[in-house]
Amino acid sequence: MNTTQTRFGVKQFAIILLTLTSAFIHFSLLFPDPLFILNGLGYLAFLGAYFLPIQFTQQRHNLVRWAFVGYIVINLLAWLAIGDKSWPAGALGYATKLIEIVLMVLLLTDRSK
Repeated sequence: MNTTQTRFGVKQFAIILLTLTSAFIHFSLLFPDPLFILNGLGYLAFLGAYFLPIQFTQQRHNLVRWAFVGYIVINLLAWLAIGDKSWPAGALGYATKLIEIVLMVLLLTDRSK
């Protein structure tokens, strides 16, 4: 049985914090809009797949990372297509997208495995 340990540092805690923040924002938007609830659940699912000691996902850690990044890209593109970009009403959208861009950069540079 191969047990690989993820090293936790500042970057990994930042990934967790930013993912939870994005999920919380999506849960709070237009509640109970199913699209935003599913979006928040998606962030939580990727966070779990990325960090929890689940053998299947840990053996495919790099694939999970790229899928997580792809999920963020899809969210960014969806917001560009249909999100509220007016100012100041859309300020939360801009803040959320900034969080997600920073999260994406952290994921792309994370080599904790």
